[in-house]
Amino acid sequence: MSLSETHEYGPDVHILDHAGRQIILVGTAHISQESVQLVRTVIDQEHPDCVCLELDDKRYQALTQKEQWQSLDLREVIRKKQLSTLIISLFMASYQKRLGSKLGVIPGAELLAADQAAKERQIPVALCDRDIRITLRRAWKSTSLWKKSYLMTSLLASLFDDTEISEEKLAELKRKDVLTEMMDELGGALPDLKRVLIDERDIFIAEKIKSSPGKRLVAVVGAGHVSGIIRELEHDNRQRIPEISLIPPVSTIWKIAGWGIPVLIIAALIIIGINKGASVAGANFLFWSLAHGIPAALGAMIAMAHPYTTIGAFSAAPFTSLSPLIGAGYVTAFIQVMQRPPVVREFETASSDMATIKGWWRNKLLRVILVFFLTTLGSALGTWIGGYRILSDLVG
Repeated sequence: MSLSETHEYGPDVHILDHAGRQIILVGTAHISQESVQLVRTVIDQEHPDCVCLELDDKRYQALTQKEQWQSLDLREVIRKKQLSTLIISLFMASYQKRLGSKLGVIPGAELLAADQAAKERQIPVALCDRDIRITLRRAWKSTSLWKKSYLMTSLLASLFDDTEISEEKLAELKRKDVLTEMMDELGGALPDLKRVLIDERDIFIAEKIKSSPGKRLVAVVGAGHVSGIIRELEHDNRQRIPEISLIPPVSTIWKIAGWGIPVLIIAALIIIGINKGASVAGANFLFWSLAHGIPAALGAMIAMAHPYTTIGAFSAAPFTSLSPLIGAGYVTAFIQVMQRPPVVREFETASSDMATIKGWWRNKLLRVILVFFLTTLGSALGTWIGGYRILSDLVG
């Protein structure tokens, strides 16, 4: 593969000759008006056989179909335990939207412009990115519990950061991919996250570009992916696509740990009943139930959940804590959705509402997330308190 320099479009456009085909790689910033103009200019002048976009089907629909939220079944999201994926998506969307508002451009506008330019000229469009749900779930599973906390704290802090962005910083952001900017801010603390969000997608996008139809291609990708895609185009990574397209299963250690705590607690209660009597075992189970039910219900109350949700938190937490199959947070989130379902407008404004404290309680979708987090936290606290009491009684 050979790489040609072109001064006609500037340093963000790279012309590559690969296996008898020409690939025109356009590096963009997802919140830059200059990038919007650049992709239109390149497509107008190059007349490619196909336009490749750094999008998957879900993100493409999000950009091109304004009514996307109308088809989202939040109950199904909760049933499939994909609420965490939705939360991370909202965090990232909010981060991009906040920066985009500073620059006066909608995040992803250059990808939308490329799609529109291709359709106007009846040029086929190829979606070359990995499914966003797979990317986020692989990213989540690749990080340790401590680093998950670090990531969530960093993302949450970024939402409420109202520091004015300097003109120099704005100029840099116009030239730089937002995702790369986020990774730079997180630094070397999350190398596994970078591997999933950047490196694996470089491989995936490069292979999808190579498999796109036509002899002359224009590929529109975030600036942070350009060097990686150029590197990976030189390698045959077809055999790696199935591997990086799967959500890794839960490790054996986590499975053992997930079942180990419930088995330990139940076994401890049985032994206490045998050695000290049913009344003592019953008292311990009552303590366990209250240690979970009260903090979980308190979490629901802090989230200003529906009364039925609060009752559900108190009732479910003692039992969900004894099963790794479902957590109190998912039960209470489902009840909250059934009792106070978010409307379409609240899905559409969630990314901006996240930036204010009041917005979390005002927006029904964000309140579902609050219910999920706070009841989960309350139940987790109950496991420590209740488990300590039971084990102390067992050995005491």
